[in-house]
Amino acid sequence: MRQFLLFFIIILVGLTFIGRLFYLQVYTADGYNILDDNAIRKVYDYPKRGFVYDRDNNLLVGNQPSYDVMVIPREVKPLDTLEFCSLLKITKEQFIKTYKRAYNYSPRLPYVFVAHLSKEDYAVLQEKMRKYEGFYIQKRLLRDYHTAVGANVLGFIAEASPSQIEENPYYKMGDLIGKQGVELSYEKELRGVKGIKFIQKDRFNRDIGPYQDGAFDTIPKPGKDITITINQKLQDYGELLMTNKRGSIVAIEPSTGEILALISAPSYDPNLLVGRKRSANYTKLYRDSVHLPLIDKGLLRVHEPGSPFKVIVALTALQEGAITPQTNVFCSGVYRYGRRGTMGCHCGGGNRDLITGIAKSCNSYFATVYRKSVDFFPNASKSMDIWSDHVKSFGLGQYLGTDLPIGKKGNIPDGAYYDKWYPDFNWGSTTIISNSIGQGEILVTPIHLANMTAAIANRGFYFTPHIIKSIESQEKDPKFTTPNYTTIDKKYFEPVVQGLFDVYENNGTARSLRVPGIEICGKTGTAENFAIIQGKRTQLSDHSLFIAFAPKDNPTIAIAVFVENGHYGSTYAGRIASLMIEKYINDNISRTDLENWILAHSLEDEYLKPFSGTPFKINREAGYQVISPEELEILKSQLVKKL
Repeated sequence: MRQFLLFFIIILVGLTFIGRLFYLQVYTADGYNILDDNAIRKVYDYPKRGFVYDRDNNLLVGNQPSYDVMVIPREVKPLDTLEFCSLLKITKEQFIKTYKRAYNYSPRLPYVFVAHLSKEDYAVLQEKMRKYEGFYIQKRLLRDYHTAVGANVLGFIAEASPSQIEENPYYKMGDLIGKQGVELSYEKELRGVKGIKFIQKDRFNRDIGPYQDGAFDTIPKPGKDITITINQKLQDYGELLMTNKRGSIVAIEPSTGEILALISAPSYDPNLLVGRKRSANYTKLYRDSVHLPLIDKGLLRVHEPGSPFKVIVALTALQEGAITPQTNVFCSGVYRYGRRGTMGCHCGGGNRDLITGIAKSCNSYFATVYRKSVDFFPNASKSMDIWSDHVKSFGLGQYLGTDLPIGKKGNIPDGAYYDKWYPDFNWGSTTIISNSIGQGEILVTPIHLANMTAAIANRGFYFTPHIIKSIESQEKDPKFTTPNYTTIDKKYFEPVVQGLFDVYENNGTARSLRVPGIEICGKTGTAENFAIIQGKRTQLSDHSLFIAFAPKDNPTIAIAVFVENGHYGSTYAGRIASLMIEKYINDNISRTDLENWILAHSLEDEYLKPFSGTPFKINREAGYQVISPEELEILKSQLVKKL
């Protein structure tokens, strides 16, 4: 038996090895993957990125050829570094730094050594590339912007980050990916699908031809063209009106939810983020802490809504039966509540019902209406839950579900919110009275206000705001064509709409902004503005807000304008809203006095105050800077050229 022991051990070890090999190579093996074969070089063929058109089929974004110098570090042979750097227009230090970065990434994989060569540089370099082993030129397409505006809407493309590459294996180092705007939202549709060629290499690592005669090669699949809802002419005009101002304009078509204009000011020319200077230009824009041009203020700027919110206060009170349109409130110029609480009012005083309360923006009227709503039920927390649900049905206090890549939900408080704030205090309507005039804990973004306005224009429903109008050979997402209904009955909207109409008519707060031939419904708004300056909470000039829709019946545009430090609502935001509405409906401007005033005034001094380091006083009436006649003529010539 002992004589067979060694034999059995050898057989057992052999079977163990065979079993293990079978398990690794057959049972758990992933099979041969040509992409992992080091003996085959992969050359990617990048597809044409889809074009972007506006709603009238004007081309906004196309493509232009670009050339990248690629390197495979382990294939690099000794070369004349100074000559090569001269051709690439880089320094020797940059050469060494980039080569080390490429080698650390992978000695055997291609890496973008120098991106975005011009046609001229490419023509010179192509003739000499044979001298530089391990380097080759790869053609790709960069964006070609046919407009100088709408950067926040269009977005830009840049190299995929390591985290994006790790998250999505489709992307490789050096690949371009959409960043911001529709380039990000519709990246998958716009990018297409890369093609790939497999090149066989010999044992000396030299290319010897297509692998298996190109049997595994694929051709690129071009990206889909998309049409967005933006009206280029309106977008251009809005950005021009916001020259030397900071804020946003959001315009929506109420009957569809399509975004007609999405303006964030100040903005930048999207062409700045194309080509070899993209990185330097991006850094400058990123570091601009005064104007914040990379922040889309229409989607991300959270603020108190001010007086436009009074319309929602009225509608919730009507729905719950706390008031009727005829409910009358006397305004003495000061609203008093609690033991010593007061709220000023600038409506001129007198008796106010729903329509005149809206038209005159009477604080006393809406403070009374809000208290009636909160006090309607014995339990304030329950009342606030009901009130909050009504308000949220207008899309406030939530992400709207748009197809835009960014956004904020704002804040609409409910009973639990205040129970948490005042755990040991029996809070009630007077505690939170600031909500009645759109201040306190109410926070919205400009797109929230525009969507709210669209819901009022439609008398009780809205379509989810969206930027996509159509995608080549693809249907629109049904969620953008399905109406969202508010919790307010349709019958309660008519007196509110009449009040908004009277804002422009019958001695309302925007009577000086009327446009001949257009029935506009609107609401002025002013929101307090505070900033931390030198460690102290300092009050700056108020923000100017305005919401409007037109025409009164069968409206085609709903708009929200927010001008930072713009003083009263009718001072800046109201003027801009009226001009935008007339431009969209009539395609011309009859009130050139309004246009000249807006173009001639700047708020730059206001925005520099927090950075000046010197004390200042608020001037609610003026505070603006008038630009020179020469600068005004330049702006007006730009207007004629664009429009």
